[in-house]
Amino acid sequence: MAAADTPSAVLRHHDLCSRGIRLARKMRSDVTDLLDIYVERQGLDASISVAAVDGVPTAAVERWAEQTGTQRLLDNLAAYRAFHALLAQMLEEQRELLGDTDAELGPALAAMLLQVSAFIYHLEELLEMESRGSPAEEGSEPPAPPRLSLFEQKLRGLRVLRELAQWAVRSVRDLRQLAKHGPGTGTAPGLPESQ
Repeated sequence: MAAADTPSAVLRHHDLCSRGIRLARKMRSDVTDLLDIYVERQGLDASISVAAVDGVPTAAVERWAEQTGTQRLLDNLAAYRAFHALLAQMLEEQRELLGDTDAELGPALAAMLLQVSAFIYHLEELLEMESRGSPAEEGSEPPAPPRLSLFEQKLRGLRVLRELAQWAVRSVRDLRQLAKHGPGTGTAPGLPESQ
């Protein structure tokens, strides 16, 4: 029996997936609340359509069912690392704009940044168990985005929060799928693991 197939490894894997699902659901709920605060504080219309923004990962994926568990985790990890950088930038811009006078949006962004950090750590734990190795850190910080006007910053922030909400939903689906297949399988249903 391989180490990844031991009952304790299977239980730990299932526990990590279950906790990840709860974290993602909580994040989804909190980002929905944050979106309401953000729209109100930024003076935006909640129904405004925002086109794709460079650097903001989209949750939509082609051939989702064909992805391996490891691919799902790697996609999630890359997305949440990008969201961490984007949320930190949004928080910095918010502090520059309003300073300490913002008692609602700034703290809500900071709390979301902490949740994303915790979820990144959780995904790294799962990936380590899934692939039996430590996930590689991304080599460098993404390049600094071009300076945006205040309105463009508001729209980018709206897009970031909307996509983060969608990623939380995708993460729940990905973790449910991963929980079905056990630790170290790395394969999608009906597909052989690619070498």
